[in-house]
Amino acid sequence: MSSPSAKVLIMRGLFDENPVFRLALSLCPAVAVTTSLKNGLLLGVAVFCVQVLSSVSASVLKPFINPRIRLPLFVLIVALWVSAVDMILAAYFPAIYAQVGLYVKLIVAFAIILSRMELFASKNPIWPSTLDGIGMGLGFLLAMILTGSLRELVGSGSILGITIIPTKPLLLAVLPAGGFFTIGLIMALFNWIDLMRGKKLSSGGGAHG
Repeated sequence: MSSPSAKVLIMRGLFDENPVFRLALSLCPAVAVTTSLKNGLLLGVAVFCVQVLSSVSASVLKPFINPRIRLPLFVLIVALWVSAVDMILAAYFPAIYAQVGLYVKLIVAFAIILSRMELFASKNPIWPSTLDGIGMGLGFLLAMILTGSLRELVGSGSILGITIIPTKPLLLAVLPAGGFFTIGLIMALFNWIDLMRGKKLSSGGGAHG
């Protein structure tokens, strides 16, 4: 059985199995961090790097890992890459890191990273595992950018410190309740797009059965 194409693997992580909007994973840190685009972007980039590096590591090392202890070793691999990313962010982005550093450390426990290592990377060659990690990492990054942008725009009327809406902001958007509400709205949008795609395929591709 041939492996999925690069486009399929990446688009799956971005849309069909988006970690936040489809699989509803790591919602608490997503809500806590995405009060602004800058914070969400930093966490998204950190998760992207850890996801790709961990998936590649699991694929490379799978012949040498005893199946009975693979999960503890996967956790150690993730912790290694999280520590590396954490130190880089602390060194080069200290101001933003001061706000999201705690959540960067918690990447070790993010279910999406361990689940992709277990379900895909440990069973596939290096290149497909790399693409799967890229797709899932981009999916999380997209979720952080969309949520952070929308919450910052509605909650403060600006994005990256640039005023977009000069009227009085809706402060609820930057509170936890506003974060869950924002993610729920984007989930609904994803479901609506999926529904429209399904209708288009059923109306135009029925001959394929």
